[in-house]
Amino acid sequence: MTADVTLLPDEAFVLAKTALMRVGMVEAAAAALARASVDAEAAGKGAVGFAHLTDYLHALVDGRIDGRAEPLITSPVPAILKCDVMGGVAQYGFDMACEELVTKAKALGVSIFTAHNSYTTGELGWYAARLAAEGLVAIAATNGPALLAGAGATQPVYSTNPLAFAAPLADGRFVLMDQSSSATAFVKVREAAARGEPIPDDWALDQDGSPTTDPFAAMQGALLAFGGARGANIALMVEILAAGMTGANWSLDAPDFQAGDASPGAGLFVLALSPQLLADDFTARLEAQAERLSRDYGVHVPGLDRLSRQQAAESAGIVLPRQLFDSISSFRRN
Repeated sequence: MTADVTLLPDEAFVLAKTALMRVGMVEAAAAALARASVDAEAAGKGAVGFAHLTDYLHALVDGRIDGRAEPLITSPVPAILKCDVMGGVAQYGFDMACEELVTKAKALGVSIFTAHNSYTTGELGWYAARLAAEGLVAIAATNGPALLAGAGATQPVYSTNPLAFAAPLADGRFVLMDQSSSATAFVKVREAAARGEPIPDDWALDQDGSPTTDPFAAMQGALLAFGGARGANIALMVEILAAGMTGANWSLDAPDFQAGDASPGAGLFVLALSPQLLADDFTARLEAQAERLSRDYGVHVPGLDRLSRQQAAESAGIVLPRQLFDSISSFRRN
């Protein structure tokens, strides 16, 4: 078996950025997407890290992403930043707007960033985590091509429609939740197919609307929501925020992110709140509460290990399967 490849985060960043630029992405956009991919990988979110980066690279080659797109950001009122990604990537638009979004939230108590006309937004938690690192509470929602059956339906009508939430602690860590409305992420079904492994029978339906353990049949059918109708209701809520409130494509109208030459036209909605304007001791109280939940009640508080994971990657490196490393490297040689 061919050995895995271990890269320090800076080396992984150069690998990703160089590959993206080699297939036509402008440097600033490539840097934003590469950094988001490295951050996801270092945090242990490989499915939306370098494995997903290959989707971006193929999309650039095929024309689903305009690599030279420059996002257009407008502010109709002081608290709102609207971004037309222009067929590019949301990571670049958010990178451009982030500093102003933080400044507005701290001055006004709340600010909103919306984006439309984007390729898929990658790790949704990345957006919320960046705001939590600035001392803000953040909620983010995004959509994409239809993959998920709605309540009572057997055909896909929503994307996996994830929702992310982050809140800062006094010690610099933050709570971070990032979960899809589907029972699992589409990329995990695709990974199972690549390995030739079955999937749990509560993950998806086949084309006939029957539960399936065959990942190939699942990709031709529809994912299932977690928690049945309750999860599907959350998917609808995300759809309204991410597509309805941003002017992006509804998931039913979004082109495939894996084929063709049209952008999915996905949407992103991000709400930033300044907790200090609501409760002076918010971060200290949350830190104490997170510690109490974890220490006294055995509760897993998500996100608290993200910074330590990323710090560990600075010395231990990021491990990529050889096949994935070779796939990304091949774009640098094209």
